[in-house]
Amino acid sequence: MFVQEEQKLIGLVAKESGVPIKTIRYYEELGLLKASARTEGGFRLFNSDVLARLNFIKRAQSLGLSLSEIKEFLQIHDRGELPCEDIKIKLQEKLADIDRQIQQLLLFKQELEGLLSGWETIPKNPEYTICPILEKT
Repeated sequence: MFVQEEQKLIGLVAKESGVPIKTIRYYEELGLLKASARTEGGFRLFNSDVLARLNFIKRAQSLGLSLSEIKEFLQIHDRGELPCEDIKIKLQEKLADIDRQIQQLLLFKQELEGLLSGWETIPKNPEYTICPILEKT
């Protein structure tokens, strides 16, 4: 016996997932989601697995993954494979990027601290100085 999968209107999907209808339409346009059908009135219908997909998209975005990266992972999943190894590699790259950014921020912080530590309230030649903090070399 064939059991038809429950389909949900886009409004219900939006309500249950917390993702706005406009965003769901955008994800469909990008190929991250696929409506299973449309009602006679033209409303999108989605299979119940759409909620898991939306949760995956939201979580992946919260970890800094782009929509194009997420689309690649979903395509791997849609072929019947697990994208875990690809996701692991991408997250390791993100971690390395964060480490580089932290190092750059620490250098920037040191530079700012150095500028502020040598602050002079009254420059020797105020007529030639706009702000001594920024004019130091």
